[in-house]
Amino acid sequence: MPIWISRWRLTVLLSLLLTAMTIAILWSHGGSVEGYRVAIRATARTSLLLFLMAYTASALAQLYPGGFARRLLRERRALGLSFAASHALHLYAIIVFWNADPALFATQSNLVSQSFGSVAYLFIALMALTSNDRAVRWLGPRNWRRLHAIGGLYIWGTFVVSFAKRAPDKPLYWAAAALLFAVIGLKLWAWRLRRRQAAAAA
Repeated sequence: MPIWISRWRLTVLLSLLLTAMTIAILWSHGGSVEGYRVAIRATARTSLLLFLMAYTASALAQLYPGGFARRLLRERRALGLSFAASHALHLYAIIVFWNADPALFATQSNLVSQSFGSVAYLFIALMALTSNDRAVRWLGPRNWRRLHAIGGLYIWGTFVVSFAKRAPDKPLYWAAAALLFAVIGLKLWAWRLRRRQAAAAA
């Protein structure tokens, strides 16, 4: 089976599962404000999981070039697009929450977080739209890598801020923040290994 078919099937499957999950949450809460808030939290977690899988794929393949890491790297594009789908559902839940109870929404968000979040969504859209070979050729490999490197780091930062600011009230969020910092450590380790290998080859 061609790889691109596998990638698209995985993206479609994950997107359908995420949509079904969101609908089930909203239905089980009867379309209430609490249901919207539960959907926001659920899609934030699925987005984090998918983002980390896509974001660490190349580093894991560099450090642990085994079957799982190789498969993860091969499916990185599908995982990234599935992350974009998850965060689109996250945005939908945020919008319906804001529409249903603007006063409560205002206590949970502010202009600064909304501005940073908007930039993150811009990067997500650009990265999703350029997750294909044609975009790589059009932008050029170097510009493509820059876009995805800067966008990935910015999205990582928004996750750190989002989870860390909730940690004082919900200590479990510290685990998510710690995982995010561990991921950066992993990527730096892989980067140093590549530098050493390049120096040795030279």
